[in-house]
Amino acid sequence: MWSAILSLILSSCRKVETYPEIPEIEYLSFFIRDTIDELGNEGLVGKLVFSFVDGDGDIGLGQPPDTVDPTDPEYSNLFFTMFDIQNGIPVEIGDDELEFPLNYRIPYLEPQRMDQSITGEVEVEFTYLLFDYDTISYDFYITDRAGHESNTESTPAFILPDLSK
Repeated sequence: MWSAILSLILSSCRKVETYPEIPEIEYLSFFIRDTIDELGNEGLVGKLVFSFVDGDGDIGLGQPPDTVDPTDPEYSNLFFTMFDIQNGIPVEIGDDELEFPLNYRIPYLEPQRMDQSITGEVEVEFTYLLFDYDTISYDFYITDRAGHESNTESTPAFILPDLSK
């Protein structure tokens, strides 16, 4: 009987994983599909998927006030740099060329575990309607609420179909 109880107690003890408080991300996938917008314009949607882990579980930002400018860096916690691949060489495409920053806001997340670490996957979609580039790639990183910046991950280069046809 005691061995059965001891066995039950030991099997219910879960090993606590420890992760650093600086978030870590890992590129998982990127795929492109056709789309049509509300006005009937043909385009493409790219979907990026990456995983993250953060030891102190402070990923994500709360709901912003209505008066915050989305281009304000304090508004975002997922940052992208886009590259145009020219003759095999990545050339950074600036926000002024894109007319908008490539920053996103991961919503506020709370740890669901006793050890306060948090892991998960993030999916981000990019819409390409009128787009001047045929081969692109991205670098990206996240920040946590304490301001820790993750490692930077990169996507492979992707050839986009010609949208002008």
